[in-house]
Amino acid sequence: MSLLQQRLQQFRTQNNPTTVQDETKPVPPSRLTQLRQAKEAIMREAVDTIDVDAMSRMSGSDWNKYLSEAVTALAERVVREMDLTLTRAETHRLIAEVVSEIDGYGPITGLLADRTVNEIMVNGPNRVYVERGGKLELTDVTFKDEDHVMRILERIVAPLGKRIDESSPMVDARLPDGSRVNATIPPVSLNGPVITIRKFSATPYQMSDLIKFGTLNTSMALFLKACVEGRTNIIVSGGTGSGKTTTLNVLSSFIPETERIITIEDAAELHLQQEHVVRLECRPANIEGKGRIPIRDVVINSLRMRPDRIVVGEVRGGEALDMLQAMNTGHDGSLTTGHANSPRDLLSRLETMVLMAGVELPVRAIREQIVGGIDLIVHQSRLKDGSRKITKITEVVGMEGDVITLQDIFVFEEQGVGEGGKVMGSFKATGVIPKLLPALEARGIVVPMSIFQ
Repeated sequence: MSLLQQRLQQFRTQNNPTTVQDETKPVPPSRLTQLRQAKEAIMREAVDTIDVDAMSRMSGSDWNKYLSEAVTALAERVVREMDLTLTRAETHRLIAEVVSEIDGYGPITGLLADRTVNEIMVNGPNRVYVERGGKLELTDVTFKDEDHVMRILERIVAPLGKRIDESSPMVDARLPDGSRVNATIPPVSLNGPVITIRKFSATPYQMSDLIKFGTLNTSMALFLKACVEGRTNIIVSGGTGSGKTTTLNVLSSFIPETERIITIEDAAELHLQQEHVVRLECRPANIEGKGRIPIRDVVINSLRMRPDRIVVGEVRGGEALDMLQAMNTGHDGSLTTGHANSPRDLLSRLETMVLMAGVELPVRAIREQIVGGIDLIVHQSRLKDGSRKITKITEVVGMEGDVITLQDIFVFEEQGVGEGGKVMGSFKATGVIPKLLPALEARGIVVPMSIFQ
């Protein structure tokens, strides 16, 4: 039985869970019941009338057209037989929701298509949140019950050859558009099935977009562009949801087309636009606990692939040591991200991660590796109003005794809270001239001194 047949067959014995509403006004309970009954009837008819074999031979656009036309015809007939009179909005939404149940992701299909939504969080069947503009919102989207959440979750992971059940209650997956999915079910989750989807823009952001969003200013953008082109090693640090991956994507866009780039990730989120890109992804263990390929092994292997640049989505453990060694042995211009609350905190976390590699090194030796490998830390924060800003661009200067010395080149200074809770502030150059400028000039990269004033 094909995947689509399985989806359709589920609706023989399951009531349809999605609520059909007129978007212009609240729907009376009696009307809501009628609309649910209409949808259930359409789904039952779909099981018997939609030509699954024909659809399996169609291209994506033909598939969508056929399914839309078939569901529209079914809806017209069912509504007529039930003697219902629907508004145009009700009719369109009824058809759209049936199509999404058959060929989409059920109630959250609309949220996935909504470009203003950055993240979707399903905390059980009746609590679906989204993040818009950095702020969380509770939506009116609901599932029928936990079984319905599980069906949608299985629809996400099954095409990827993954499974989620009591023996394997956590899974990371990726939608066809690149959106990252994490799911947790009982017994690990006490709230029932929980799904978190981080969406990514279909069109990759450019530096001009970050300037427009207020993530940084033009002077900072010019400096970072010069640093990437001049092959400095950069780590983007910040907390969860601060926009590290987005910034890493934008920075990677400045890598010349003539270079061979190897990206390494836990779950592929990077979208590099260059032609010569090799994408590597680590692999979790299978259900039997075998077959795991950790990110550290992938980093080590990448060094044998003649990379000009290595871009690691995020360092979390022992791979930090291999990344630092790569940065110290001729792989200049490498980029990565790391979780931290400040540039100084990132250094402490890197020391801890290096020790996780199982190699006993003196603290001073680890710090020397850090100083030799990392040139710049770009620290990003999500502020109280939900905005994401690069709050510090910090240069790793050297060591004084056993202490790594840092100097801030640019900072964001908060100046209070304005109307609507908006954080007020400005980006400022500290007046410090980066010590890496001579290295950039040696590579032919000229940075205007005026941006540091």
